Amino acid sequence: MSKAILNELSFQLMLDSTPGSLILVNEDGYIVYVNRSTENLFQYQREELIGQKIELLIAAKFSGHHPELRNGFFDKIQSRAMGKGRDLYARKKGGEEFPVEIGLNPLITVQGKMVIASVIDITERKISEDQFKMAVQSTPNGIVVIDKKGIITMVNNQTLKMFGYSEEELLGNSIDMLVPSSIKKQHVHYRNDFNEKPEMRSMGIGRDLYALNKNGTEFPVEIGLSPFESHSGSKVLASIIDITARKKDESDLQNYMEQLTIKNEEIKNFSYIVSHDLKEPVKSLNGIIKLLEFELGKNVDNNIKEYLIHINRSTTRMERLITDLLDYSKIGMEKTRSEVNCDLLVASVLEDLSGLIQKNNAKITVSKLGVINAYETELRLLFQNLINNAIKFRNSENPTVQITCNKDKNGLIFSIEDNGIGIAPENQSKIFEIFSRLHSKDEFEGTGIGLAHCKKIVELHNGWIKIESELGKGSKFTFCLNQS
Repeated sequence: MSKAILNELSFQLMLDSTPGSLILVNEDGYIVYVNRSTENLFQYQREELIGQKIELLIAAKFSGHHPELRNGFFDKIQSRAMGKGRDLYARKKGGEEFPVEIGLNPLITVQGKMVIASVIDITERKISEDQFKMAVQSTPNGIVVIDKKGIITMVNNQTLKMFGYSEEELLGNSIDMLVPSSIKKQHVHYRNDFNEKPEMRSMGIGRDLYALNKNGTEFPVEIGLSPFESHSGSKVLASIIDITARKKDESDLQNYMEQLTIKNEEIKNFSYIVSHDLKEPVKSLNGIIKLLEFELGKNVDNNIKEYLIHINRSTTRMERLITDLLDYSKIGMEKTRSEVNCDLLVASVLEDLSGLIQKNNAKITVSKLGVINAYETELRLLFQNLINNAIKFRNSENPTVQITCNKDKNGLIFSIEDNGIGIAPENQSKIFEIFSRLHSKDEFEGTGIGLAHCKKIVELHNGWIKIESELGKGSKFTFCLNQS
């Protein structure tokens, strides 16, 4: 057996032992030899392929111009890869087409130039890539995939909308084209640091980070980076969120809070003005009335006496109304919550109201109330108003008041129930409105602000208040105070 034959047999054995598909093609495009893996991949017998044009194994849409590409390869023969970065398909015996990557390696023989084509079936990889692309496209955030050099290899439609570029303008270019010029140098440094220690991380949270639109405008973003391995090497998936609207909302909220602070300061100043400019004249008027009563003496005309009594009552009500309005405006001025022992607080309120309780022969029962994080001054006023009303709006019976408490997942729910005159259903929706009065001044004293106070205090604690009442049988006020 000649040395040439031995060499050829050794070459064939070497090809057959290779697990991948190998095809030997001559300069005219004819298949000279295939290994067993090629038979399995393309479902042809070796005898069916040897002597056939290589275009037999090329998908129909590529086979027409393949001879031209083949001739170009042999004119400038060198190792090269085909199929990477674009779709390349081969064809099996039954006509089924499948995605491939092909490596071409030139071979110079006594019979002329030849090429060994290494064919890899990438069907599974293609399915995975397609699923990955679908997931990327369905994401509401902008998605940009870059390689270790910072070259963009994939983008989704949301990215195109966000930056104003077409896909062709982005793919294959540096990610730096989306970075403002003011931070490009820093960005290269950050990218290199990331490549040295790739790990999931967020960018832009807690500091201002901007991206660059095609039209040259910069906009605020938050970016999440996720490294992953692909068949073509290490890559990074950048998830980009345009936070322009959020930044505007934050700015608007900041402006609103600043305006609110100014308004609160104005209200505070107004309270001092009201206290001085309204209360002082009322006090002076009361003093003048007392002087008139003293000057006129006991022989004053009964009509004049009635007028003076009426004026005195009116000025007294005016002074009380001003005081209540001032108290109402001050609700919420106390900025700090504290742990409040409601048992001690209510006991202190009852002590302050002891004169009213004794005068009306009222019976107050209090269950265990507990501790809550609250504004203590406002909370005291809340209990004081509700207990005072429960005693004041009595019927012919001696007043009885029950104060109970139940825990809620967010805080405490209190109830104050009495046996008083009750409130008609049609009036129950009005009672928490400021200046709302259901009775004349002759029947019951008051300014109609007390329950408005209560509602404002409860809302200050992010809670709610409601009433259950039956006319002539009493009322039950229930309110919830949230812990935070």
